[in-house]
Amino acid sequence: MPIHFGMPTLIESPSLTESLKLCSNLALDFIELSMNLPEYQIDQIDAENTKRLFEHYGKYPTIHLEENLNVCDFNSAVARAYLSTALQTIALAKEIGAPVINMHMPGGVYFSLPDRKVYLFEKYKTQYFDRLRQFRDACGAAAGGCDILICVENYEVYQDFQQDGIDLLLEDPCFALTYDIGHDFCAGNGNEEFIIKRSDKLKHIHLHDATETRGHLTLGTGKIDITKELALVEKYSCRCVLETKTADALKQSVDYLRGVTKFKESEGCRKCSEQ
Repeated sequence: MPIHFGMPTLIESPSLTESLKLCSNLALDFIELSMNLPEYQIDQIDAENTKRLFEHYGKYPTIHLEENLNVCDFNSAVARAYLSTALQTIALAKEIGAPVINMHMPGGVYFSLPDRKVYLFEKYKTQYFDRLRQFRDACGAAAGGCDILICVENYEVYQDFQQDGIDLLLEDPCFALTYDIGHDFCAGNGNEEFIIKRSDKLKHIHLHDATETRGHLTLGTGKIDITKELALVEKYSCRCVLETKTADALKQSVDYLRGVTKFKESEGCRKCSEQ
């Protein structure tokens, strides 16, 4: 199967039509809709029209849940609201044909003591795991029988309780992993070993160049060995979001991919090389 490359929702062109035109012009395969933006809140998305537009352009969506989503919040009302959002998003993904829902794994609040940080999810691990099980089971029931994966994305280095929590989620086959390569480089590659040990669950990749202090750079302009990371994408047959933050950086990143010969056989890059 050819590697599918996609783009994120860009703040400079958040409308779906604008995004689809850019996606089409760059011969990419999909768009990751960001639920951080008001345009992509559940009550603002017309599922029928969204599906029609994607079909018109010959593309498909993935979905990025809002980054504040925290189904383990100790406030039960807040946790229920986030769970409801996740379940509604699964229903939306079914309607619009989105095979992946991407989510962050929050570390939660911590107390700064003189000698260390105390994470409350670690201190109250039983309650934390109870909430995660409820989330896992509810999502598994909602997504069951369809081809939707909920992929957990790394940001900062996972704490031990987060790793245990991710393993708990991965017990259900509807959960998988996203490896954000740029985030991990900025974090000293602290999550790579954890993720590669679970490579059978690695289904989605966010790719952007980075330095030790700055991510989301155009491919080929930072310190990441992009060719090596593209080999990872190919090895595990992952979808790959080129997660730059501007249209110019996205275009330059696609140009960079055109120059990587072994990836010209991917659907998006093959089309680019024909233009």
